[in-house]
Amino acid sequence: MAGDKPVFLVLGAGAGIGGHAAARFVAGGYHAVLARRSDEEGLARLVTQIEQAGGSATGTLLNASEDGTIEELVERVERDIGPIDCALYNLGAQIGNRSLEETPHRTFELGWRLGCFGLFRLAHAMLPAMVERGKGTLLVTSATAAVRGNAGQHSHAAAMGGRRMLCQTLNAEFAPKGVHVAHVIVDGAVDSPDTLGKMLGDRFEAFKDAKGEDGVVDPGALAETYWHLAQQPRNCWTHEIDARPWLDVPWWNDNPSPAIDTRK
Repeated sequence: MAGDKPVFLVLGAGAGIGGHAAARFVAGGYHAVLARRSDEEGLARLVTQIEQAGGSATGTLLNASEDGTIEELVERVERDIGPIDCALYNLGAQIGNRSLEETPHRTFELGWRLGCFGLFRLAHAMLPAMVERGKGTLLVTSATAAVRGNAGQHSHAAAMGGRRMLCQTLNAEFAPKGVHVAHVIVDGAVDSPDTLGKMLGDRFEAFKDAKGEDGVVDPGALAETYWHLAQQPRNCWTHEIDARPWLDVPWWNDNPSPAIDTRK
């Protein structure tokens, strides 16, 4: 039970962004509810780390692509743990680099379910209670694909582009009702063993070495951005923000310096 602590709900609580954001909010006085699709051992490890540091957390496994699961989680947290003060939608929707021919309908739809529809379901289940309380924050992790579609990224770009537009519509409707919606574009690789680490496998460490010092986003540092957004006063809310390593070329830069041209 959270007791008198505000509740921070994380959907997509891996060892990268989700886990570090949870630890940061717990350090700020929150009780964290961590939800992830699989790896019960890894989930328990995150909860234990938080508790050993003097905080409180609850872990649960959740398949967000299944109907009713997100809604049941929100209801259970509100009933058994406490009112959700802030939530982080951190579910990835990356299905890999696939040509159009190699992207079946079902695979494309899965990206949309995780990237866009799941966020809609979370908002639908959670925001009315926040409106009734007159406060609340919805943080949404996003990616470069939300603003730029590259070859081989049909599902991911569609899902993340939809995620961005959904955040804008939610903000337009709910900001005047006291709910802060913030869309965070992570425009670069993140040091996350549960996501990028699994995609690259035994090439993960070599990839980070090739990026150089501070060349990969530190999820602990990024967690400070999430914390800042959640603590902003209502007269100075940020809706969209982007973050990347200092050497990376921003997504909007069509003429990067040759010294840092990552397209080569």
